[in-house]
Amino acid sequence: MENDLTDNKNLAQLSEQMLKKKLTLAVAESCTAGLIQNVISQAENAMGFFQGGITAYNSAQKAIHLQVNPIAAEACNAVSKQIAEQMAIAVSSKFNSEIGLSITGYARTVPEEGIDSCFAYIAIAAGEEILLSKKITGKTGATLADNQQIYTEKLLHNLISILNKM
Repeated sequence: MENDLTDNKNLAQLSEQMLKKKLTLAVAESCTAGLIQNVISQAENAMGFFQGGITAYNSAQKAIHLQVNPIAAEACNAVSKQIAEQMAIAVSSKFNSEIGLSITGYARTVPEEGIDSCFAYIAIAAGEEILLSKKITGKTGATLADNQQIYTEKLLHNLISILNKM
């Protein structure tokens, strides 16, 4: 799958908006396993706005590192709108950034757990305020890597859209 997000135009737009607005960014991700951070790091002048991030791949790590409510996380395998929102707020605070991004979900089906479709919840926070929180979908039958890329593109396109409106 070709990655249109790492093209110069999209990354330049992200970098330009973050620097122009004097904003910094941190990322909390699960099902994308670090891909979002990797893509953001490729933006020109990323060091001027990208604070870093954390990949917390299971409920326990989300509770320990991102202050996700462990009881709520256990009830839904840490995949919900509420969990994504908690992750975005926590990563923004932990990395001292104005903007926090998060994603949690399934980039492949898990039939033994009743997960028959690929979906994730994303959130974008500015401090304690949630700017965006929604469910996104991948492609059932696609590879794990393809869905991780689809999710990364969708989240970053949403971020650019929000930045353009700020």
